[in-house]
Amino acid sequence: MGPFRVEGKHAIVTGGARGIGAATAALLREAGATVTVLDIENGCDVSDEAQVKAAFERAGEIDILVNNAGRAVRKPATELTLKEWNEVMDLNLTATFLCSRTAVPYMQRRGGGSIVNLASIMGFSGGIFPNASYQASKGGVVNLTRALALEWATHNIRVNAVAPTFVRTDLTVPIFSNPDVLKVVQQHTPLGRFPETEEIAAAILYLCSPAANCITGITLPVDSGYLAR
Repeated sequence: MGPFRVEGKHAIVTGGARGIGAATAALLREAGATVTVLDIENGCDVSDEAQVKAAFERAGEIDILVNNAGRAVRKPATELTLKEWNEVMDLNLTATFLCSRTAVPYMQRRGGGSIVNLASIMGFSGGIFPNASYQASKGGVVNLTRALALEWATHNIRVNAVAPTFVRTDLTVPIFSNPDVLKVVQQHTPLGRFPETEEIAAAILYLCSPAANCITGITLPVDSGYLAR
């Protein structure tokens, strides 16, 4: 078995019905894993603790968890309602915590595991456009990743994250459908091209695989040079 193969592993991917999540689920299967997708589209709200517990019980064995589910509300902070703030925090940060915590006993029974969270370049920067709840939640994901990595290292559970730049998905339609906005984003993209969903999935697979056996607590940017500025 090669260093990037995950044969015999069972993976859970949240928000796996579309976009980066769907690309990740497909690549994990291609690399040999059995994959369970949890998504609001198939009836699982991963910000609901009871639903998470039930879904994980049905899954039974868990070696890999990819916390991909997320949302954004792009508007000035003074116009952001508390309900909108909470909805973003609940899915982007609280659901990541709930799913990770719930996965631990399953991974312990398997002798260890790998958790990969979806952070963002917005977790390391103030961003380009008003997006306070998203930026705060992704900053939380970055430090939650570090905290859980330290806490669970003795259980051989690695916890890492990836930090994509703008990627063409349903979440970024307002960016990619507006030529003026897209031009501004391109000015912050040194490589001159944006990653495809499959390229984010490749970084996730790497962190899940034996090739990354000594990597934990890091957030890997896949950002076309955005954070180098």
